[in-house]
Amino acid sequence: MSNSDDIGQRLLLVRKIYGLTQRELARRAGVTNGAISLIEQNRVSPSISSLKKILDGIPMSIAEFFTLDLVPSDEVFFRDDELPDIAMDPKIIMKLLGRRSKGRAIQIMHEYYEPGADTGEAMLRHNGEEGGIVVRGTIQLTIGDKVQSLAPGDGYYFDSQLPHRFVNTGDEICEIVSANAPPSF
Repeated sequence: MSNSDDIGQRLLLVRKIYGLTQRELARRAGVTNGAISLIEQNRVSPSISSLKKILDGIPMSIAEFFTLDLVPSDEVFFRDDELPDIAMDPKIIMKLLGRRSKGRAIQIMHEYYEPGADTGEAMLRHNGEEGGIVVRGTIQLTIGDKVQSLAPGDGYYFDSQLPHRFVNTGDEICEIVSANAPPSF
């Protein structure tokens, strides 16, 4: 397969991944529908400037276009019983989503804190950012010198290098859906 064949096939796949018709991509990029069609059929090899103009309609850089992994991981759906518990405390469950996904840039967790559960006297610190939303129960969250009790529907988002701690001061399980980037586990 020549390089031009790679470009046509890649453009077709990228366009479909982004849910665009040839007509919609052409409109966004300011080119003709025929130009998109000819490139995808490998009947025309676009110049770098033409390809950049087309990719601006997605939007996507040329570097992203050539490095995007067009074959997603086989695992894209995960059942509750397949999520590993990465917590070290018996009163805390932290189920990690997509543990074996290659190139994982975000860590998504489903967390459960039993009444009295505490992430420890020593405050947590790690690189990145994290955020979450309380789904059930309440959690007392300390971030630096700020302390707040959060209830269902409340959320948090902060720089993870700030010392932080989670404590369930309520009398029922607290459930949180959270994300960290980059992954710390």
